Amino acid sequence: MLFRRSSVGVAALAALLAGCSSAPLPQAVSPDPADPETLTITQPYQPVMAGTSSHTPVGLKSWRELNDSVAPGGSRSP
Repeated sequence: MLFRRSSVGVAALAALLAGCSSAPLPQAVSPDPADPETLTITQPYQPVMAGTSSHTPVGLKSWRELNDSVAPGGSRSP
C-alpha cells in the first residue's frame, strides 16, 4: 500500500509540474504580411467557374449508337 501511495503522489506531482510549465512559442512559418519589404509570389487570376461543364439535360439518343461510338475497335455489337 505504501508503494501505491507514493506512485500516486509522483503522478500528481508530475501533473502539477506539467500544468505549470509554459508551452514553446510558435515559430512563424510565413513572412510578416505587414512588412512592405517582404517578397510575395503573385498568383495569376483564375475565374471561379473555370473548368466547369454544363450538366443541362439533352435530348434522347439511341443508346446502342452511343455505346458503339465509344466501343474499342468501332465494331457494332450483334
